[in-house]
Amino acid sequence: MRKAALSTLLITTVAAAAMMTSSQAFAYGAGDFFTRVGVAKVVPKSDNGTLAGGALSVDVQDKTDFAFTLGYRFHDKVGIELLAALPFKHDIHLNGDNIASTKHLPPTLTLQYYPLGGTHSRVQPYVGAGINYTRFSDEQLTIGDLDLDNSWGAAGQVGVDLLIDGNWALNAAAWYIDIDTDASVNGASAGTVEIDPVVVMAGLSYRF
Repeated sequence: MRKAALSTLLITTVAAAAMMTSSQAFAYGAGDFFTRVGVAKVVPKSDNGTLAGGALSVDVQDKTDFAFTLGYRFHDKVGIELLAALPFKHDIHLNGDNIASTKHLPPTLTLQYYPLGGTHSRVQPYVGAGINYTRFSDEQLTIGDLDLDNSWGAAGQVGVDLLIDGNWALNAAAWYIDIDTDASVNGASAGTVEIDPVVVMAGLSYRF
């Protein structure tokens, strides 16, 4: 009888320990630092405006490159995340001709909401809203000197983590970023370029 009780107690203890270990491994919430790394594609909107009083239609081309994020969860359901990357280089078509290009660095900070945060769900969706700062550099134009002003704008985000284990997850995310820049050609104001891209990223998430 005592052996049976001892066996039952041992099995119960082992099962409880396993459940606690699993819960600790997959609990997803406050206090987590995390990074997400992957391949991101920046897709500007189709109509990017005109320059030189409407004489030049602007078409900013898509670009795919490496990107990463850093974030922190200060509440089970609320956190912050910074999107960073190496500078993206975009070709710019003017009236259909590929005669310009620029690099841009678009750090984007979002405040995020995780509806399933604090639970042990392996699927963890999230949404975010925040602000973007875009720095342009290395502008090139075959018919003159091009200068694009740095810009500030709003940003929105959706994403999901699919947890693999206690630290790793598959990640997919998308941002809409408001990027409008004033352009100058040969030192004279030429108009506004409205890039307003959707950024999609797929990769891995790691929490510390």
